[in-house]
Amino acid sequence: MSVFKSGQEGLIGYAVMLEQFHPRDCVELTEYAEQKGFNGAMAADHFQPWVPQQGQSAFVWNVLTAIGERTKGDMGPGVTTPTFRWHPAMVAQASATLAAMYPNRHWLGVGAGEALNESFLAQYWPDVGERSARMFEAVQIIKKLFENSAAGKDTKHKGEYYRMESTRLWTMPETAPEILVATAGPLNAKKTGKFADGIITVGAPLEKIEMLFEKFSEGAREAGKDPDTMPKVLQLHLSWAETYEEALANAMTEWPNGGMKFPKADIRSPFDFEQMAKLVRPEDFKGRMVISPDPDEHLEHIQKFADFGFDRIYLHNVGRNQREWIDVFAEKVLPKLKKR
Repeated sequence: MSVFKSGQEGLIGYAVMLEQFHPRDCVELTEYAEQKGFNGAMAADHFQPWVPQQGQSAFVWNVLTAIGERTKGDMGPGVTTPTFRWHPAMVAQASATLAAMYPNRHWLGVGAGEALNESFLAQYWPDVGERSARMFEAVQIIKKLFENSAAGKDTKHKGEYYRMESTRLWTMPETAPEILVATAGPLNAKKTGKFADGIITVGAPLEKIEMLFEKFSEGAREAGKDPDTMPKVLQLHLSWAETYEEALANAMTEWPNGGMKFPKADIRSPFDFEQMAKLVRPEDFKGRMVISPDPDEHLEHIQKFADFGFDRIYLHNVGRNQREWIDVFAEKVLPKLKKR
């Protein structure tokens, strides 16, 4: 049973930013968002914040467990990397345990990783091609562990990047978590359709989203799957405040990484990002993130992605004004959004 097809009506989930808020605050904000009409939570898995100003970086699995206790919607890491900090089997165990505790609510979001969160291990940091290859091998290990463990069988693996002796997951849910892969490129989108259960991406021009969906569908059909039944998930960053000046200041100080128009996966330190942030200008956010005090402007932007066929959209308001933003969107945005 898909957590996205199980009768939950909400299109809009809450993006939990562990980079910005204390974990207790994250749990309370997620609960508050659900009370106001948001459905589901995507929690960031970071070892460090993007910039020191953000100030936090809690362990995602602890926070997801607490969220599970305080809410009723779906939840998952957006995204974790099952390749450097963790062997894929450890991620499989964490995910299976969460799904066993909160049946039909948890999905597993995975990505290829960023040096910001992985390079502290002081090991070789590979190029993007190898990182992607590692991720898809990890996805296959996790899927085999889910499938075989549910059937009471062991799994052994010997691949290009990973070794695993014969073992199984002893705690399994009745239904294994769906594995969603985060991608923004055509090659990985096609592999995602082939090897994963669904796709996660971030806000981008619709022509790029269309290309990703086409490649995703192509890979799914090659594997004998129906792409129309597979989850399509979006994380959308935005900046709302009572005035444009405040919304812009929030973007510039709290989320300058959103205005950086270059690949960020090889940058290792929040303090390096901090120096790069000094080069970010307000115009750098154009086309990348809506900055506005007008709820209708945000509504129009979100609706475009809803019309494009996303099953779930997790919103992240980049400022510290979370409760005020939740209140405004609960009244003026969420009720007006329509699923395709």
